[in-house]
Amino acid sequence: MTMIGPKLRAITLAGALALPLSASLSAQTLELGVDQSPVGLDPHIVTAFASFMVVNGTIYEGLTAIDKDLRIGPSLAESWTVSPDGKTYIFKLRRGVTFHNGAAMEGADVASSLKRVLAKEIASPLSSRLAAVDAINAPDAATVEVKLKEPSAPLLTSLATIAIVPRGFETDKDSLQKQPIGTGPFKFGEWQPNSFIALTRHDKYWRQGMPKLATVKFNIVPESATRQVGITSGQYAMLPNIDPATALQLKGRPNVQLQETLELAYTLIGLNTSKPPFDDARVRQAVNLAVNRQEIIQAALFGSGVPGGPLSPALKDWALDVKEYPCYAHSPAKAMELLKAAGHTQPIAVTLTVLPRQDVKDIAQVVQQQLNKAGFKVELKSPELGQFIQDWRNSNFDMFASTNAGSPDPDDYFFRTFRTGGATNVFKYSNTDIDGLLDRARAATDMGQRKTAYAQVQKTLACEGPIVHLAYAQLFTALRSNVQGFDIIANRSLSSLAGTSLR
Repeated sequence: MTMIGPKLRAITLAGALALPLSASLSAQTLELGVDQSPVGLDPHIVTAFASFMVVNGTIYEGLTAIDKDLRIGPSLAESWTVSPDGKTYIFKLRRGVTFHNGAAMEGADVASSLKRVLAKEIASPLSSRLAAVDAINAPDAATVEVKLKEPSAPLLTSLATIAIVPRGFETDKDSLQKQPIGTGPFKFGEWQPNSFIALTRHDKYWRQGMPKLATVKFNIVPESATRQVGITSGQYAMLPNIDPATALQLKGRPNVQLQETLELAYTLIGLNTSKPPFDDARVRQAVNLAVNRQEIIQAALFGSGVPGGPLSPALKDWALDVKEYPCYAHSPAKAMELLKAAGHTQPIAVTLTVLPRQDVKDIAQVVQQQLNKAGFKVELKSPELGQFIQDWRNSNFDMFASTNAGSPDPDDYFFRTFRTGGATNVFKYSNTDIDGLLDRARAATDMGQRKTAYAQVQKTLACEGPIVHLAYAQLFTALRSNVQGFDIIANRSLSSLAGTSLR
């Protein structure tokens, strides 16, 4: 992953940013306050929310899209057909779509993008989402054919998360990190590291009448208090995807409104199963018994959240009630009994690496106290974001505290995270029973069969898996009262900025 250092000079895509704006364009600029600078902008490589927020649905789009109700619909593909055996998808591409560099989007670009995600040189964390793909062809400029080894029920959901980029980047891991080129409503303008990122209107955007804004400016403001003052004063028009603590501080402020939804992303403690002590399922179960999820929600999330299992309760068709997980009954005594049975001398010394985000830091401190009362001795480690991501990708951790994104289809999360060799299985977890269930659920076309398989997956992972799922928080976005047309989405995408304007 290309790291963007603080001394890097401003990066500008030629012709992308023209300030002052032409008089023929609306001069509306939406000023956002965000807490972290992105760690690269390549949509096939980045994993941090700070990067995802800037590029997803704004700079980049997929063949399909997820709306505010978490339904899948057309995007760059206006329609598709599926063969009777479920193994061949033919996508009809939308006409008149152009990339930000002026080139027309064609089938060859789509095929190149999907192949890039699968390329070993790119090592994309999205590659597991296309694991069922056997061949990708572009018979003409308006058509893409995807052949599968076996049916893949979540394919259309997965394609919503895979950005289409111009052909020619199949082995290039660097260029798009610094100068993204997509088809979205906004194009990359300027990046002043640790200061701001500016996106400007894509004049040839395919959705008629969009975007309505001339510029979207992501101001990097690490201090929560400064962001709060900024939106209260009108310096910032939006604070997207804020934590419950910040939302609580802003509640009732004049000319500030809050949108909220139960998010798909979850807070977690990740465990490295490739080395002691977490190579033993009994120790992993002990961690689950040691944590008190309700206490975490009250202390770190100010009550704005719910205890979380492997799937968000927002996914009503899929998620099991946490009452079905016996290890969720808080019991430090039982945790210590399991550690003793596993042959470990207590306290067990472990390091908990913490994502540098205030809500996660607060959660980590509560978890540290809880584990220290249940046979562990936890040391907190707080690297900067780039180092955290590097250590995460390299499985260089005992435990880590973080947040993970969710998806409307369980496969998008489960397959890449828990299947042996999955693209984001940094935990080195391997369970042949789980592998079999995930394979069958992915290939099944019957909803009932998929629900049965994923129910068993949840029951196994909740207590013995490599992730201690903690909570699903309420997700908030703070808006000035003059902002209209914006809708918060549970997956944290800012795609609705395309229809946002200022009164």
